[in-house]
Amino acid sequence: MDEQYILRQEDLVENPTARVPICLVLDVSGSMSGEPIAELNEGVGLFFDAIRADDVAQYAAEIAVVTFGAGVHKAVDFMAIDRQTTPMLQANGATPMGEGVLMGLDLLEARKLDYQRAGVDYYQPWLVVMTDGEPTDELSAAAERIRALVSAKKLTVFPIGIGGGANMTKLAVLSPNRPPLRLRGLNFKEFFEWLSRSVSRVSQSTPGEHVALDTAGIAAWGQV
Repeated sequence: MDEQYILRQEDLVENPTARVPICLVLDVSGSMSGEPIAELNEGVGLFFDAIRADDVAQYAAEIAVVTFGAGVHKAVDFMAIDRQTTPMLQANGATPMGEGVLMGLDLLEARKLDYQRAGVDYYQPWLVVMTDGEPTDELSAAAERIRALVSAKKLTVFPIGIGGGANMTKLAVLSPNRPPLRLRGLNFKEFFEWLSRSVSRVSQSTPGEHVALDTAGIAAWGQV
């Protein structure tokens, strides 16, 4: 049996705290080379560090990272954050966003099954999709799965466009209940700071309880 799988299951036994599963699906295509990928790496590192430093979120939040560029890769799988290494992302390749989103949804569904088998409660999963372009593959299968999950209140999606080249119309098909947002400049740091604060707020609530997003904080990093 896979050693990482065993560790993930041990985490659930050792720490039965209700979980907040978050999957980051990140564009690392060739157009992200240079400053964008450097800023994205800094932002993702800040996100992991902020969760580790939060007395509540460090036990509740679980993060997975999927990248799409020169193929689709599971860069980080769900596990206790103190066992994880922050990924170092490199830009290369095309933009297979549909395939990346499907892998992210698969990882979230698999982790929910782990929680259920272990008797661990969990909050509504989060899927964050960030891209600076438009997909080089089909989004229809991913969009259909997202619509069904969002309609059943089993998923929250945050689609984020990076720069003027991001196709917001394509991103919108992945977001049935709110418009996608465009990052202001390269404000990855501000976005991931907002995301870590949001995770902290959710992790201090009761599973199933509605937690309002910090809409005022969104203005620091995003725009419609």
